[in-house]
Amino acid sequence: MLSATAPLLDRLRAIVGARHVLTGCDATRAFATGYRYGNGDVLAVVRPGTPLEQYHAFCACIAADVIVIAQAANTGLTGGSTPDGHYDRPVVIINTLRLKGVHALAGGTQVVCLAGATLYDLERELAPLGREPHSVIGSSCIGASVIGGICNNSGGALIRRGPAYTEMALFARVMADGTVELVNHLGLDLGTTPEDILGRIGQGRLPATGEAGAAPCAASCQDYAARVRDIAAPSPARYNADPERLFEASGSAGKVMVFAVRLDTFPREEQTATFYIGTNDTAELTRLRRTILAQFRELPISGEYIHRDAFDIAAVYGKDVFVAIERFGTDRLPRLFALKNRIDAVARRWRILPANLSDRVMQAASRLLPQHLPPRMRAWRDRFTHHLILKMPRDGVGEARTLLAQMFPSATGDMFECTPHEAQKAFLHRFAVAGAAIRYRAMHADRVGDIVALDIALRRNDEDWLEVLPPAIADAIEARLYYGHFFCHVFHQDYILKKGVDPLALEHRMWDLLDARGAEYPAEHNVGHLYPAKPALAAHYRALDPGNRLNPGIGQTSRQRDWQ
Repeated sequence: MLSATAPLLDRLRAIVGARHVLTGCDATRAFATGYRYGNGDVLAVVRPGTPLEQYHAFCACIAADVIVIAQAANTGLTGGSTPDGHYDRPVVIINTLRLKGVHALAGGTQVVCLAGATLYDLERELAPLGREPHSVIGSSCIGASVIGGICNNSGGALIRRGPAYTEMALFARVMADGTVELVNHLGLDLGTTPEDILGRIGQGRLPATGEAGAAPCAASCQDYAARVRDIAAPSPARYNADPERLFEASGSAGKVMVFAVRLDTFPREEQTATFYIGTNDTAELTRLRRTILAQFRELPISGEYIHRDAFDIAAVYGKDVFVAIERFGTDRLPRLFALKNRIDAVARRWRILPANLSDRVMQAASRLLPQHLPPRMRAWRDRFTHHLILKMPRDGVGEARTLLAQMFPSATGDMFECTPHEAQKAFLHRFAVAGAAIRYRAMHADRVGDIVALDIALRRNDEDWLEVLPPAIADAIEARLYYGHFFCHVFHQDYILKKGVDPLALEHRMWDLLDARGAEYPAEHNVGHLYPAKPALAAHYRALDPGNRLNPGIGQTSRQRDWQ
């Protein structure tokens, strides 16, 4: 095997430089192991520094007949950015995080993002222009890339903007005869050869604003506000495999090699108000959701739900992430997590050190920090099981105040309008929930098992949205974390299992319950290696990669794959 692949490794080193071709288990482990799921052997991890290097590395891999997995920040929850098990050919991961670059068009109303640009990068570039990206911090991933969101049809927390979507991308695909085709659908004249096109996009030498012209295709989800308002519809507002949101790079899940995407940006919301609502009766939140979506002139900016159990676990096991974001900002988090990975790598080499060393150190440090949650939030935690953080734009604040004053206080619920300080902390706490389950498992590995992480989209007309598990499933679970995007009816449901419980078997039993409810899943993290792709999504993959050369097995469970 080594002698057969040596020419490819030499070629890759010549393209990107020897220090950016990683081989061996120690060097590649962080790239070949999923955030929550997926791992396997890889021949190499290649880290190109320009789009042209990315293209030539990709072509070299295809010519050598190896499997290619495109990877950015590796934040996926279903293993789609990493190998899974054994394959019939060597695997090369092309990691794009060195490919930074955000280029504004038309005064920042649109942007072109390179493959390694993160949401943090995009937020930082747009802030001086008074603009925002499709997604902002507050969902479930740290350091997520812009293109990763597009490829996975990620959802996000902002109600009016819908799932990440564009019809304008620059990508390469493998044709049925094994040749590589470069496709420029950015709507920008960048030349005719790969050297011209990729050289210009990498250097940011784009047509001037006037020359670029109007976007020929959609660069965001145009109709989502109307869809989410349709509370009588017996289908979800958004989910990963929605046929209306599958277009070339959008929903591709790494079945093409994407170099850049063109996206809309949005005016930054000014003079907003945030309300913190607690209740012990889910019907109150249902009434609130349906009234706002059906009757309000202005849609909320966001409406994030947290169950008290998730609140409690995040308050203890997400405290360090909360404080790190609050004190250092989001753009330093990837560095902190890179340091965390290096500490764990050292711990693996020195077996006398405990597993998950970095988690243990960070958790111990968090105990020394002062109380981080405001008094009113803690008081609402003591009184109420269900929490909703509702953020309204300036023109919708009056509507929200009027409705909330009519509804609360009630026999089972109450609300308060947050100060800016409380609002910031409420949304940071909601963000901290996403990683808290992983920390909980790390700290209690002696008595808990794996995590089953589901993200589900309920029908828009569902009124009974809170899950009720049968005893046979509930008894296998140590702890549950329910949180999500309430007005979109998209929920994240993390289950920390008891020791010895088979996570895949339990998850498949949960799928039956979700099917009976008419739910779609996964809602926004793509199918990865855990879920079978539904027909529309499977057809999309086949059309993009007819030879199954990029990330084989995406959208197939282990029983469906033929190389094992």
